[in-house]
Amino acid sequence: MKKIFLIIPVLLIFSCNTKEGVDLIVTNANIYTVDADFSIASSVAIKDGRFVAVGDSNEILEKYNAPEQIDAEGRTIVPGLIDAHCHFYGLGQNQQVVDLVGTQSFDEVVEKVVAFQKERPSTFILGRGWDQNDWEVKKFPTKDKLDELFPDIPVVLERIDGHAYLANQKALDMADINIDTKTEGGEIVKENGAITGVLVDGPMRMIDNVMPKASLEQKIQALKDAEKISLNYGLTTVNDAGLSRDIIELIDSLQQAGEMSIRVYAMVSNYPENLDYFLEKGIIKTEGLNVRSVKVYGDGALGSRGAALRVPYSDMPGHFGAMVTPVDQIEALAQRIAATEYQMNTHAIGDSANIVVLRAYEKALEGKTDRRWKVEHAQVISQSDFDFFKNGIVPSVQPTHATSDMYWAEDRLGAERVKGAYAYKDLLDKAGLVALGTDFPVEQVNPFLTFYAAVARQDGEQYPEDGFQMENALSREETLKGMTIWAAYSNFEEDEKGSIEVGKFADFVLLSDNIMTIPSEEIPSVAAEQVFLGGLRMK
Repeated sequence: MKKIFLIIPVLLIFSCNTKEGVDLIVTNANIYTVDADFSIASSVAIKDGRFVAVGDSNEILEKYNAPEQIDAEGRTIVPGLIDAHCHFYGLGQNQQVVDLVGTQSFDEVVEKVVAFQKERPSTFILGRGWDQNDWEVKKFPTKDKLDELFPDIPVVLERIDGHAYLANQKALDMADINIDTKTEGGEIVKENGAITGVLVDGPMRMIDNVMPKASLEQKIQALKDAEKISLNYGLTTVNDAGLSRDIIELIDSLQQAGEMSIRVYAMVSNYPENLDYFLEKGIIKTEGLNVRSVKVYGDGALGSRGAALRVPYSDMPGHFGAMVTPVDQIEALAQRIAATEYQMNTHAIGDSANIVVLRAYEKALEGKTDRRWKVEHAQVISQSDFDFFKNGIVPSVQPTHATSDMYWAEDRLGAERVKGAYAYKDLLDKAGLVALGTDFPVEQVNPFLTFYAAVARQDGEQYPEDGFQMENALSREETLKGMTIWAAYSNFEEDEKGSIEVGKFADFVLLSDNIMTIPSEEIPSVAAEQVFLGGLRMK
């Protein structure tokens, strides 16, 4: 009998030692793996930042041990969420300026500017987020009140979509903008023979040239602020739609120093100095940073009537919007980029801009395969043009744009043309996938609002009751794929992220509710309770 008691502990020790050591085991979870079969697992084992096992809790516990184990208690886990189109650095910058998002009138805008200046006095006042479509009087503001309050301090207030400024006279004088200033690719808005202070698209660059430059410390703070906000919502990868070389290199240095964790897919802003450097250098790829695309602006935005349309705006006869980048330049850029390994990712809102971009892509990519060039927004498409997306072109769309714009989109486009707008299901049927994002800070960062807008086509007030153009709603499975594996594919990263599979980065999110089964009206309240990046808990 004594011998038996001696043998049992030895066998137990031997049994434990035969288990493979890992860093973390999660059990008793409802895991949507988003693999090829969209299978569900209950457990994962993680080592050195990657998944080493995905499957049944009992089987994984029999094979592995770890110093840290998490019992998910049946809660839902999804792959780390990817925002396929956002302005990550811009979100951080916004934390340093007057927040005008949600203002209900221009008077409220002015009140916020005055309050901000009292609290944080500045020699150059910047703000962002106003949208005249949210106001009772839905017309562009003028600079008169800003001139009166701030005659000697430049004020520049950016529209929510980033495609218009309201600048006071001091800022206009600094930029040498007057009634006779000529402009291309946009508009200096005039009223009664005088400039109003509103600049749409092209002439905004003149203001950009006189804005104060951020210090290195301010840039770092902006990136860290944006990371904190993004991770809090379960975003583990962000696609920043337009970065300069200095910010890209700053992100890389922060990541290498261990001061920044979120993964960034960086689109290079279309400026000569950026293209000359990056296209010559080639793809830059680390575990945290991927630089392999160029962001080009085709036209402006629909909300500011800067989107380029084939026939005039229904609510502004004779006005077609404008191309920000002329047609011949888009075609030349497409040829130049096609000769490299880089993607071309082009902002196209109006139907005229979209066909220009799609034709340029088709011509430049003739004879080339698997280039995955993207149309960013693909917002208004003529019915005859959807077939272009059959040829490997990726539509990168933002579902909350549909539910933000639905109040006035038909006014801009008319009852027939609006049928080809925000047509995510039609795009999916042609392209075979859609990459989903938010365009934050144009829209809110919250990816669960993206999910809700895609499947319910309603706003936060559950309007409209039957959903907006529900024929173009996505299923929940399609939506989750668009926020994970399809977004990863659009970045050439499907082998390392976008699903919970052995060998991929251990990026995943534990949710407060099962987003795949709860009533649709509850989706906006879903929260990312725990967020893991490379197996490390970020939240």
